[in-house]
Order: sequence, then C-alpha cells, then structure tokens
Amino acid sequence: MRRENQSSVSEFLLLGLPIRPEQQGMFFTLFLGMYLTTVLGNLLIILLVRLDSRFHTPMYFFLSHLAFTDVSFSSVTVPKMLMNMQTQQQSIPYVGCISQTYFLIFFGCLDNFLLAVMAYDRYVAICQPLHYSTVMRQELCISLVAGSWFFCYIHALLHTLLLVQLSFCDNTIPHFFCDLTVLLRISCSDISLNELIIFTEGGILFILPLSSILGSYIRIGTTVLRVPSTKGLFKAFSTCGSHLFVVSVYYGTLAGVYFFSFSWNFNDKDIIASVMYTVITPMLNPFIYSLRNKDIKQALQIFVNRANF
Repeated sequence: MRRENQSSVSEFLLLGLPIRPEQQGMFFTLFLGMYLTTVLGNLLIILLVRLDSRFHTPMYFFLSHLAFTDVSFSSVTVPKMLMNMQTQQQSIPYVGCISQTYFLIFFGCLDNFLLAVMAYDRYVAICQPLHYSTVMRQELCISLVAGSWFFCYIHALLHTLLLVQLSFCDNTIPHFFCDLTVLLRISCSDISLNELIIFTEGGILFILPLSSILGSYIRIGTTVLRVPSTKGLFKAFSTCGSHLFVVSVYYGTLAGVYFFSFSWNFNDKDIIASVMYTVITPMLNPFIYSLRNKDIKQALQIFVNRANF
C-alpha cells in the first residue's frame, strides 16, 4: 500500500440503499429476516451433513461447502448494511473497505466454482450412475474443493493488490458495500489495467464455471429425455429447473454489474442487481439444493424430535 493512498483517503462513506428515511425500518426488518434465514438455513445444512452419516457423500460434501460459502458471502456485506441502517453511521475505514472487497470477490468466486462442481457431480450421478463411485472418489472431491479455494484466493488477491495501488479523489460510495467497480469509478488513477484484468481474467473465471454448469445440465436433460417415465421426467426437470433459475439470477446479476454496465454511471439498477447476488441467492440456495430433498427433510425431522426430548 503506497503512502499517498493512506494520506488521500482514510475512510469511505457508504450511502447505502436508495430508499427514503421513512422506509428504513421496513427494509431493515426485511433484510434482517433474509439474513437470518440465510444463516440459519445454511448452518442447519452443515450441521445435518456433519451429524448424519447418510449425507457423507460427494453431493452433500459439496453442498456443505456451498452452505458455508453462502453464509460467509452474505456476512461480508449484510451485517454492515444493517448496522448502517440502524445507526445512520455511514463510514467504513479504508482498510475495512479494502478487506470487504477482497472477501466479496473471494467468496463470490468460490460460489461460482462450487456451483460448477455440484453440477458436474449431478451429471456423473445421472448420466454415468454405474461409474459414479469410481469417478467421484474422495480424493477427487477434496481436490476439486481445495482447487476452488486456491484459485479464488489468487483471483481475489490479484484484484485487491491492483486496487490498493490506486488513489481516490472521492470517498463517497453510492452503494451499501465496497464494490470493486464502484471503487474504480471514484479513483483518480489510471484504471485501465484493472479493467483489463476484470474483463480477461475475471471473464474467464466467470465463463468457465457457467459453461460447465450449462453443459452438465444439458447432458442431464438429454439423458432424462430418453427415460420414458413421466414421473421421473417431471422430478428431474423440476429439480434442474429450480437449480438453473438460481444460477440464472446469480450469473445474470453478476454479469450485469461487472461486465455489461462497467463503463456506465452507477445507478439504482446496479444496486438492485447487487442485492440479488449478495442477499437473495445465498438465501435461496438452501431451499433449492437441499431443503426440498426428501432425505434432508427426514433428517431434519429426526433432529427436531431429538431436540424436543
């Protein structure tokens, strides 16, 4: 971190959501409820997967990591936003802002990779069921998760190191968190290298997981269509459809913020898109990927019955 950076800006001001003062209480309650749902739903999945031996399988191994990532991803931004709404305190230290940006990039990237890994797991389970146990062996599962963590660590570190080289002419952030694109817009340094890295390296890490997800579900769809069972078709398309809906919302809003509107002025639509991928999708993932599952429901019922006794 260069000395002039430290002297130019010591803190930033987060303007928060574009809502009227009289609506603060309503939105505070709404986002608090969504955040608690995200935390409790995902932590419950982690607990059930750890306690019940039936869930010691590759699918639930990946799911528990996705649940942890969703809790972390949402926790990077929402608690600070709620605190600012409640106290009307908008400031965030320079170091805190840079740290928030780093963890947002890291856990957002990790979400991308884990969604792709889970889609591949479902592809092997449905399209190559006889080879599932040999393909999705423990060593491969651990390697896929460890590799995801490693690449996302490097990805987030790269963007953060480039960010701290910049000077800032303004300390006002028209957002509820320290978003990378917004910080670049208020910088008075040359950001051409930052933009290049976002569109190349960031674009590759965006397109590859998305292509893997879409390719896996296309193969799953073609395999299921060969099965004459109407009930099986309905169940498969219901499950894949809900998964693809969440993926579409997540990737669509990410692309809208980081790629398609990067050169435009930041506006309320970008904030709404950011709410979708930082608040809504982490809340939906437990319901889409697990709580609709019959085995999870049975395990949850057993867990609740034991807790009552």
